[in-house]
Amino acid sequence: MTRFDVQNPEYEQTVRASFAKQGFMAFLGAQLTAVSPGEIIIELPVSANLSQQHGFVHAGATTAVVDSACGYAALTLQPPGSEVVTVEFKLNLLAPALGVKMIAVGRVVRPGRTLTVCQGELFGEDKTGARKRCAIMTATMIRR
Repeated sequence: MTRFDVQNPEYEQTVRASFAKQGFMAFLGAQLTAVSPGEIIIELPVSANLSQQHGFVHAGATTAVVDSACGYAALTLQPPGSEVVTVEFKLNLLAPALGVKMIAVGRVVRPGRTLTVCQGELFGEDKTGARKRCAIMTATMIRR
């Protein structure tokens, strides 16, 4: 993992407090499972409510958790009192989103004062713990 300069010594509390306010993540059942400088992991337990017509996890749900992972990865490197929002992203769906849970990993590629570029990955994890990469994202976050 790349080492970054942390500007907010309370970045983890800041990220966790913000995530706790996300109604959509709560609605999906997503859980923030790891917070470190420049990297976030969000897990999404799979349920029938998240499926599309073929039984895969809907791309809307998977996109939301990868986008949030990227955004929170960016937030870990911002000064106190900052917020971030997405200004753009590109998502490549590589394989059907299948498994007992989805794992979204967001990582900062290049932090900036205003714009931060991130990469995200989504993995489907089966009952044995085996993972398959389902999607990749490139995202740009802006500090507010």
